[in-house]
Amino acid sequence: MIQFTKMQGIGNDFVMIDAIQEKNLPQDLASFAAKVNDRRFGIGGDGLILIEQGEQAPYRMRMFNPDGSESEMCGNGIRCFARLLQDHGHLTTDHVDVETGAGILGLDLVGTNRVRVDMGKARLTRGEIGMTGDESEKFVEQDLGDGFKGTAVSMGNPHVVIFVEDVAKIELERIGPKLEHHPAFPKRVNVHFVQVTDRGHLIQRTWERGAGITLACGTGACSCAVAAYVTGRADRSVEIQLPGGKLEIEYLENGHVLMTGPAETVFVGTVSA
Repeated sequence: MIQFTKMQGIGNDFVMIDAIQEKNLPQDLASFAAKVNDRRFGIGGDGLILIEQGEQAPYRMRMFNPDGSESEMCGNGIRCFARLLQDHGHLTTDHVDVETGAGILGLDLVGTNRVRVDMGKARLTRGEIGMTGDESEKFVEQDLGDGFKGTAVSMGNPHVVIFVEDVAKIELERIGPKLEHHPAFPKRVNVHFVQVTDRGHLIQRTWERGAGITLACGTGACSCAVAAYVTGRADRSVEIQLPGGKLEIEYLENGHVLMTGPAETVFVGTVSA
């Protein structure tokens, strides 16, 4: 049996496994992720996250979507990762560097159940995002079809942000899958609809690549904040309301993005391989 911890960050929930302590994980992690993330026949979650020893940093985070695909990064997941590192006695300070598919990120525990993450630099060119077309071009307020214009941002994984007057009116279940597989994004894309209430506050709804509708997306929130600033809709520091809760995002002048939000344990248990 494998011990797991179920955690959540503003409603984005994960099956967390400390692979440093657990040595009997199955080789087929994609199938295992699909099994444990199933909400009817498994534990249920928006992703499986593993704590591993890092090569370029003390620890490494790996994250698998409910469909078994491996994601480069997960903003809400990495806050849970930091909290679990502390809870399992791996940390002696409130700061740790973590290796991810998006590079090495710095994490700070900043109070009870809150974590601030330096998410690294936002990337804005097609080549950095992994889009088709001229690699040096940016994709800002460009046509996506069906009357939508989007702005693309990478936080180590690809996002497209669409500003609308009322996010509640968007038929996310219908539009999300179509845009996820837009031909401009060969590796698919996370899709976000955003409503600007003022220059310091945004409302976000998300269709997440490989997971569908989720209550929150941390890398997505960072991308939404960057897109709002780049298109002149918001200031560098914003509070973003997602269905599961709020995140504080700051887009620094050096291009880095800081994300601050909660991370909480829901329950612990064991699961068979």
